[in-house]
Amino acid sequence: MSPYERVSGPRPAAIEVAGVGKRYGRTVALQDINLRVEDGQMFALLGPNGAGKTTLVHILCTIHRPDEGRVEMRGFDVVRRPVQARRALGVVFQEPSLDDRLTVAENLDFHGLIYGVPRGLRRRRASELLELVELTPWRDKLVRTLSSGMKRRLEIARALVHEARILVLDEPTVGLDVQSRERIWEYVGTLRRERHLTVLVTTHYIEEVEACDRVCIIDRGRVLALDAPGVLRERSGQELVRIVPRDEQSRDALVEELQDAVVSVGPEIVVSSGGAGFVERLLDRSAHRIRELSVERPSLQSVFLNLTGRDLRDQEAGARERTYRFGRRGGEHTR
Repeated sequence: MSPYERVSGPRPAAIEVAGVGKRYGRTVALQDINLRVEDGQMFALLGPNGAGKTTLVHILCTIHRPDEGRVEMRGFDVVRRPVQARRALGVVFQEPSLDDRLTVAENLDFHGLIYGVPRGLRRRRASELLELVELTPWRDKLVRTLSSGMKRRLEIARALVHEARILVLDEPTVGLDVQSRERIWEYVGTLRRERHLTVLVTTHYIEEVEACDRVCIIDRGRVLALDAPGVLRERSGQELVRIVPRDEQSRDALVEELQDAVVSVGPEIVVSSGGAGFVERLLDRSAHRIRELSVERPSLQSVFLNLTGRDLRDQEAGARERTYRFGRRGGEHTR
């Protein structure tokens, strides 16, 4: 049965993850992950380096098997029916995967050939997708001549040549300039509307998930929060107060007075609001020490920092997987 045929009974979720766990040696990469992505949703996985995002994406894409739990893509179990699950998927990974020895059009044609798309159909789809991502003038150019942003756009087009219904984007805009990042999301939005795509994205850019239907914040292999962005802001966000002191003496006094609420100290002091009436009480006591004051409403960034902490994460993304796969002796470890 084609993954695009409608089955009788309730329509399956686009993605369903139930009780998934994954280890690399003694390291727990994922623990009891549960989430459901409905058909047509835009769903974001947000987390610091080493959180488990890429491990989960690799399981969704049938690259790795979960050690426990179940994953289904449009109703197909990724372990028991991986071929059917893959046909429903279009994937853009963090690392470039285009063949730069081929032309733009040849990359799309080869992808369609692998998925068994008839020749005439894959050429028509390739032309439509190149038009969408504004690469038609470059269709006969070697991929190695393209900019990073153009290559990313081509990867998105390639992922959809076989009529995938779920688009997985793993850090799709990392390393791109602001203009290219904005254009990528314009293309994704157009694709969602025109093709009723389900989109799952992982990203470090918190502002990119504001438009998502649901956001899952993951850290240390666990789901910390999962809901619509507005709900997360209300429930877990933090109102911040930014204070510019009149002078150094005023700054020291304010830091001493607000020490339990201080988030950061620099040219301005950032403190966590104590709730209703906090600013009024602060001004009553210390207005003479304050040059400027502004209130920052709860944001997804404050939600993220509240849940995951403010410590830097220097672990390279995916390092645990590479350590497990290649081991200390240099030989690949396969399951």
